[in-house]
Formats: sequence, C-alpha cells, structure tokens
Amino acid sequence: MADILLSARAGSPTNASPTVGENWVRKFVNRHEQLQSKYTRKYDYQRALCEDPKAISDWFQLVENTRAKYGIPDEDVYNFDETGFQMGVIGTAKVVTGLQRAGKALVTQPGNREWVTAVEAINASGWALPPMIIFAGKMHQAAWYDALPPQWTIAVSENGWTTDKIGLVWLQTVFNKHTKARTVGQYRLLILDGHGSHATPEFDRFCLDNAIITLYPYCLVTRTGHQLLTVGREGDGVDRT
Repeated sequence: MADILLSARAGSPTNASPTVGENWVRKFVNRHEQLQSKYTRKYDYQRALCEDPKAISDWFQLVENTRAKYGIPDEDVYNFDETGFQMGVIGTAKVVTGLQRAGKALVTQPGNREWVTAVEAINASGWALPPMIIFAGKMHQAAWYDALPPQWTIAVSENGWTTDKIGLVWLQTVFNKHTKARTVGQYRLLILDGHGSHATPEFDRFCLDNAIITLYPYCLVTRTGHQLLTVGREGDGVDRT
C-alpha cells in the first residue's frame, strides 16, 4: 500500500514506480505525534471472538434478571474460579546487584515442576471463602501442612488439576459448608467458569437440592470469561432450578 501511494504521488508508471525505504515506517511514526510503536502480545482467537459488547451486555442482564427472579442480594452472589501454577518457577523480580555487573541478573530455578491448583471463591460484598489447594499425588498427610490456616482444604489429584470428584467435594465441603449459615435470602447464586469438573449431574443435583442457582457466562466455554466473572449455570439462558 505504501508503494502504491508513493507511486500515485510521484505520477510514475507502475513498472517504474519508486519504492519506500526500509526505514519508512519508523520515519512515518516519528513525523506523526499521535502515533507510537508498541510490541504486540499473543491473544487467543476464541477470546477475541467473544469480546462482543452485545454478548457481554446480555450476560450481565442475565445475571441481573436471575438475581431479580430469585431475590438474591449481594451477600449471596458468589464467583468461583481456579488458578494454577508450577511449584519452583520463579517470577520476574527486581534485585540489587553491583554496578560492575553487566546484563540481566539470573536466578537458578529449582528442579520441582509440579503443578498446583488453587480453587477460590468470593461474594459480591467482598467476603472470600477459604481456598482449596490441589497438589499432584495420590495421598497426603495432614502433618505436612500444620502451618496452614485451619479452614484451608487440601486435595490431591494425579496431575494437580481439578477433577469431577474434587469439584463436587469443593461444592459440598467448602462452598456449602461456609456459605449456608450466612445466607441472607432463600437462594445462593454461584457463577462458574464452565470447567467440566462442575458441569456434572452430581454437581447439578447437589445445587438443586440446596437452593444454589448456577450460572455459566456465555463465553467461558470458549475461554473468555475473564471479563464476565462477576462477583453464581444458565449460560444458555435455561433455568435449571
């Protein structure tokens, strides 16, 4: 396009058109104060597709309609999510070194690469449930974690990820245990992220039996949701209570 515009400006025939130099982009940006250059970053295509203002607006309208239908106050609206990390992987940090040191400071990584998942939930008024921490393994001993807060829950799975069984255990022994006594209204709203571990018949049945309304944001199934996780599954608009 730049070559075509240059040719049109010069009035030269196509086969003899001048071409732009290799530094034309930098010079063009420098001549226009309203422009700047930035590094790009990778962004998942499916996430980008789901960033539709209308879909997002419809989702929040569904949340409000559900709350109005069941009379659910902020204290009974809960957001659930999982986050995973590798043990022993050191993040970027600022350190102090001698002036004579050249280049970036390096830190040796420990050899442990086991995956750990934290399952957390918070309600719309800002109260957070005790987390569940999932380690890779087949069994664990309580004595290993004697320094942890007593209300934290430890679970294990083959790879440190959540499973259908762990998802149900979290619902029964963490969510229901810690929220039932503090329920203000008749129903609790639980907003999930669409992971298969809480899309099981057993999970749905327990919610149905315990007056827990579940919602899946529309785009969470296609890996968006980071914008839709408000602080309660009706992602398709179907009432499953």
